[in-house]
Amino acid sequence: MGNEPIHLATALAAFDQLWSPRIVTRVNDYDVRIAKVAGEHVWHAHHDTDEFFLVLDGELRISLRDGPDGAEREVVLPRGAVHVVPRGVEHRPSSARGASILMFEPSGTSSVGDRHDPVPAHVDATTGHPL
Repeated sequence: MGNEPIHLATALAAFDQLWSPRIVTRVNDYDVRIAKVAGEHVWHAHHDTDEFFLVLDGELRISLRDGPDGAEREVVLPRGAVHVVPRGVEHRPSSARGASILMFEPSGTSSVGDRHDPVPAHVDATTGHPL
């Protein structure tokens, strides 16, 4: 990672893999990651960190299990929308038609969290790949 500006459209064009985040840059101890997504991710939770999502293109849906009874709800994020999933909340991102997203997470955070359902083959369990 250099000290030159990064054009996100160019960065997104550099890879095709879905649910496989790329580290664009770092801010203090946080990764700025981008990913292309389609279909469903996996139910998971991050015990020690919130997760920030910004939709760059398309639409992202995030199913959440966050009530005392574990009831599910869903937030819908169109292009340009942001949402923070609080630490410890089980969630499953998905996109019916595909989306491009940007995330802020502490460096070393797994894309499938600390607790997760079995990881399907189309989801990359990673701490982020270099761009």
